[in-house]
Amino acid sequence: MLFTAENALLICSILLFVSIAVSKTGYRFGIPTLLLFLFVGMFFGSDGLGIQFHNADGAQFIGMLALSIILFSGGMDTKFKEIKPVLAQGILLSTFGVLLTTFFTGFFIYWIASFSHSSITMSLTTSLLLAATMSSTDSASVFNILRSQKMNLKHNLRPMLELESGSNDPMAFMLTIVLIQFIQAGGMGIGEILTSFAIQFAVGAGAGYLLGKLAILIINKINLPNQSLYPILLLSFVFFIFTATDLVKGNGYLAVYIAGMMVGNTKITNRKEIATFMDGMTWLFQIIMFLTLGLLVNPHEMLGIAVVAALIGIFMILVARPLSVLLCLLPFRKMSISSKTFVSWVGLRGAVPIIFATYPVVAGVEGSNQIFNIVFFITILSLVIQGSTISWFAKLLHLDTPLEKTGNVFGVELPEEIDSSLHDMVLTEEMLSNGNSLKDMNIPKGTLVMLVKRGEEFIIPNGTVQLHVGDKLLLISENKKE
Repeated sequence: MLFTAENALLICSILLFVSIAVSKTGYRFGIPTLLLFLFVGMFFGSDGLGIQFHNADGAQFIGMLALSIILFSGGMDTKFKEIKPVLAQGILLSTFGVLLTTFFTGFFIYWIASFSHSSITMSLTTSLLLAATMSSTDSASVFNILRSQKMNLKHNLRPMLELESGSNDPMAFMLTIVLIQFIQAGGMGIGEILTSFAIQFAVGAGAGYLLGKLAILIINKINLPNQSLYPILLLSFVFFIFTATDLVKGNGYLAVYIAGMMVGNTKITNRKEIATFMDGMTWLFQIIMFLTLGLLVNPHEMLGIAVVAALIGIFMILVARPLSVLLCLLPFRKMSISSKTFVSWVGLRGAVPIIFATYPVVAGVEGSNQIFNIVFFITILSLVIQGSTISWFAKLLHLDTPLEKTGNVFGVELPEEIDSSLHDMVLTEEMLSNGNSLKDMNIPKGTLVMLVKRGEEFIIPNGTVQLHVGDKLLLISENKKE
């Protein structure tokens, strides 16, 4: 087929359509949706229907865009009041947890590579580089799976896991870059390495906080002629925050996550439109990122490293991750063993390790193609084994709890400026025992009935409206002052 812009657009539209269509299967059978996107890319790729995509630089750029949006959106959904009780645990897991996972896995890889019959040959530094690319839990996978499961988790586990997965990518990224530089430069001093880490963390955190505050100020002060422009303005800030932080030698991924937290925990204009837009963009770029990575890999190349990769993957799932988690959470004696076990199990690998594995390829590190294929294989293994069993594991450990109801059946929302809340209720015979009109009901002070829904009919209430059992009421209440 002759390659034209129209053909490229046709292929992209088919890929997106097929990905969204197969995602229904994932929800039905408990298969991680993002894994299916990866498989769709592989199906259409070089070993499937034959689409040739071998541009690691292009995949890295797409991954950078996608991660910026995913981490910012994840930051927006991270509430300070939820993470405050688990802040110390989350920070330890996202820093020392990543470091420990890298060392445990790296030495295991080096040990395997030392066997004469091993299909891989790696130095200790290269083994640590391979481990570093896989050392963080994938934010896209964790956010997607935790939020798509129709359950909640006890003991603040959900905010802890989301905080860890959203904030541990910077550590893994820095380890990957430093190890690449170490290999290419023939060695670096410990002081130089620690200085690089300190600068990236300090500048990244500071830039995220300050630029996040700036984004809030501009969004709330600027008067745009169309509400649809506010989400686009914020999107421009996301990319600006990432690139500006990177230019001053800070960690852009940490910056966008912190900036997202600043925006998500502050009142902003048109929050509903912005949240809907960012949610859509997150899904779009997740699909594009996983499709791209699926197209990039040559599945037949993974056959030669399958056994070794499976051993490394199982070691990470059963040894490296649990050991790292237990050591990091050792000071928190009140945290139950079942909670620590569950945190260990949610060590999902996803698109982030694969994107980080493109950095050695682009840098031309010896054995980089082998690194990429091993990381890709382990990502699939992790998503299949861990991703599809998270809800089952939570139930097994008795850590699941019903998901709290949000919103209302009327689909009505209030602007943040209005210090009130909406909720709905269904009328029962007991509620109407004193009479079937609003004036007969014992409605609390400060609460008003805005709307009545009877079947498909909506009724504006007044004192004479006759209420029936099964009617749904939309109520507005004043928020209690603390």
